[in-house]
Amino acid sequence: MPFCTQRRIEFRDTDAAGIVHFSAFFPFLESAEHELLRSLGLSVMQPLDDGGHLTWPRVAATCDYTGTAKFEDLLSIEVAVEHLGTKSVRYGFTIRRDASPIATATLTAVCCRLTADGQLTSIPIPDDVRQRLESVASG
Repeated sequence: MPFCTQRRIEFRDTDAAGIVHFSAFFPFLESAEHELLRSLGLSVMQPLDDGGHLTWPRVAATCDYTGTAKFEDLLSIEVAVEHLGTKSVRYGFTIRRDASPIATATLTAVCCRLTADGQLTSIPIPDDVRQRLESVASG
């Protein structure tokens, strides 16, 4: 079952034509991803016992636009795990205004260990994290 959150369009999200600028959708995706992770008891900067962090750098993002939104519109953003690999996760998003889809998107992130001294290394997704992510897997 997908996770769902809402976002009201702010004036800063719009372009000169008064509609949401295409680039504004990517922060919406990131915010929805963060809310999903928090709802699962996770974080994009999960502290580790050794002073490092489990983190999720993004390696790919896409967004296909099928409609528009304007200032003050309320958007619903659905997020589901589309693919869970050994070291990566791909989220699928559907963004709706009212009941109408206005965009579909994907975001791929890689599970990494960030050491206290700033070294970043990709690692397999820990089993407990995998189980939580599987709870919002699509299909």
